[in-house]
Amino acid sequence: MYKTASINYHKSKNILLVKNFYNLMKPRVMSLVVFTALVGLVISKNQIDFVSSVLALFFVAAGAGAAGALNMWYDSEIDAIMSRTCLRPIPLGKISNNQALYFGIFLTLVSVIGLYFVSNILSASILALTIGFYIFVYTIWLKRRSVQNIVIGGAAGAFPPVIGWTISNNSLSIEPIVLFLIIFFWTPSHFWSLSLYKSDDYKKADIPMLPVVSGVEFTKKNIFIYALILFPITILPFYFNFAGLIYLIPALILGLTYIFLTYQLLKAKNKINEEKYSKKIFAFSILYLFLIFSLLLIESFFKIF
Repeated sequence: MYKTASINYHKSKNILLVKNFYNLMKPRVMSLVVFTALVGLVISKNQIDFVSSVLALFFVAAGAGAAGALNMWYDSEIDAIMSRTCLRPIPLGKISNNQALYFGIFLTLVSVIGLYFVSNILSASILALTIGFYIFVYTIWLKRRSVQNIVIGGAAGAFPPVIGWTISNNSLSIEPIVLFLIIFFWTPSHFWSLSLYKSDDYKKADIPMLPVVSGVEFTKKNIFIYALILFPITILPFYFNFAGLIYLIPALILGLTYIFLTYQLLKAKNKINEEKYSKKIFAFSILYLFLIFSLLLIESFFKIF
């Protein structure tokens, strides 16, 4: 009886440890990375076999997890301060700093080397660049020093569809560049809307997010401006003829809806409404990006069949 209880205890402990390491990889971010990489892979003109595709996307996911783990390792002190991040594995004491560091380095090596062997050196190099950019440029250099942290650092999140394209195509062209631009110009309004209603968190952690440094009104204007810039960029897939009307019409509706929400935020005159619309924009922006890439995926399936 006691032996059975002991075995069950150790099983539960091991399962919990695996879960904590999984959470260290930022699974929600990782899922978005894999999805956008999948879109880049599928819309490419040269298709690879199913097994190679799955393995390649697995290593892309591992690379995203590596970036997440190393980010949590470096940011563990400020994560403990902020209400949004205080329940992450390191602040809770579930994973130690050293464990996170070694895990992140291990995943980096596995993901880059693995992608090289199942795909090509270009894809592996861009994955290595993505991880390095996220850790060294965004996390270590920009995040605590520059109000442009999200704008410049957002490039890291825009690389996955490029990686997906190169996995299949082993080259670069206008299509992956357009996909990169869509995510790059989507990122600022997405994160600035979050930082508006979490500004106290960023103040406590001494992170120079736009609302903290330049104020609410300036942030609202920039969210609206980036929504305007994003709109024509989302039309580029149609312009460059790798998406048709199935993509274009919903993309126009989504883009105009996003602009309208950011305009409502711009015109909001009190803190309650500002928080209300910033939360709406943050939630809708996630749906917006997901649907834009889903539409591209749907278009590609129509072309295949």
